Amino acid sequence: MTDTFQDFQTLAIHAGAEPDPATGARQTPIYQTTAYVFRDADHAAALFNLAEVGYIYSRLTNPTIGALQNRIAALEGGAGAVCCSSGHAAQIMALFPLMGPGKNIVASTRLYGGTITQFSQTIKRFGWSCTFVDFDDLDAVKAAIDENTRAVFCETIANPGGYITDLDAISAITDEAGIPLIVDNTTATPYLCKPIEHGATLVVHSLTKYMTGNGTVTGGAVVDSGKFDWSASDKFPSLSQPEPAYHGLCFHEALGPMAFTFHGIAVGLRDLGMTMNPQGAHYTLMGIETLPLRMEKHVANAEKISKWLETHPAVSAVTYGGLDSSPYKARVPKICPKGAGALFTVSLKGGYEACTKFVSELKLFSHVANLGDARSLVIHPASTTHRQLSPDQQIAAGAAPDTVRLSIGIEGADDLMADLDQALNAIG
Repeated sequence: MTDTFQDFQTLAIHAGAEPDPATGARQTPIYQTTAYVFRDADHAAALFNLAEVGYIYSRLTNPTIGALQNRIAALEGGAGAVCCSSGHAAQIMALFPLMGPGKNIVASTRLYGGTITQFSQTIKRFGWSCTFVDFDDLDAVKAAIDENTRAVFCETIANPGGYITDLDAISAITDEAGIPLIVDNTTATPYLCKPIEHGATLVVHSLTKYMTGNGTVTGGAVVDSGKFDWSASDKFPSLSQPEPAYHGLCFHEALGPMAFTFHGIAVGLRDLGMTMNPQGAHYTLMGIETLPLRMEKHVANAEKISKWLETHPAVSAVTYGGLDSSPYKARVPKICPKGAGALFTVSLKGGYEACTKFVSELKLFSHVANLGDARSLVIHPASTTHRQLSPDQQIAAGAAPDTVRLSIGIEGADDLMADLDQALNAIG
């Protein structure tokens, strides 16, 4: 039924979910179960052979999570989606079918600090490596790709600075190189940007943020465009050749546009175990129902507050992409036509000490290591989320010591400005 609808708000409420066939329940039930009874031995074998779609074990598939996966795929315009336990898990899930020892990825320098650590340190334990490049330097991106590169990774609206990536230019480079573009769309959400329409192969999300929107659960998702030809080269044997981890099945040959999605479930979730819980999926489904309404308010507040902050005597710079002063303002109509999001940084003239005092003086803003909540949030990245990075890495990521990150919520904008004003005045 939902395949016939096009309006984003309609899809946000209805996609992936029908009334429960057993009870008629209108809201998707929480299927809090570990396993599912097979009809008979042939049914069980068909499920394990991927000859029939169904439920086996909740590490792999669950009806509540399945509804969420279908909704996210519909909103992003993808062929399929796999949900998992967190945004960090989604990044590993996205890379897992593509990589192997000695292979590398090329990633933007403007990423969440935890992602930079995951890519610069943790993936080394798998024998993978990452080259970080300024994605505004297209020649540098091209030069960083070599014969062992298996993916290019960036964020639509980069955390923490709110920088907007030129996805069309980057996807042109990855298309020429014959490798997938992975885009983290957490801070934009599909309401502001659909990266697949700009050439992305895979889209990842931390569902913990705007998609759920209420700060109650962690979750992640990987959405596959279904458009990449995994068999065009020998670079992706897990998808194009017999997969020894799944009794020799050739996923792309057998499953076509759904190859990556089924590999993510049948091999990725099976072996990595990064499973989302059904209650978390339920909360996220409910959160997505109001996503368009929330994002409109997030953006309206961010536009008003960022313009005001630029005029404050304690502020030296504001990075919001929707400002006339932003070098990324011209990208907004093309990449994020409904607005530049609600995440940005503010540089304070008093430096590091002023930032830490400012954070402590705020009353309405919550000082937490999160973003994308309905509540307005603040953090000083250099002493928290980006603390593990070198000073040069912090600056490259947009998290310099004199910078605080604001995640603008959906409260009244005047109340938020009053809170910011009293805290800025308190630091002198």
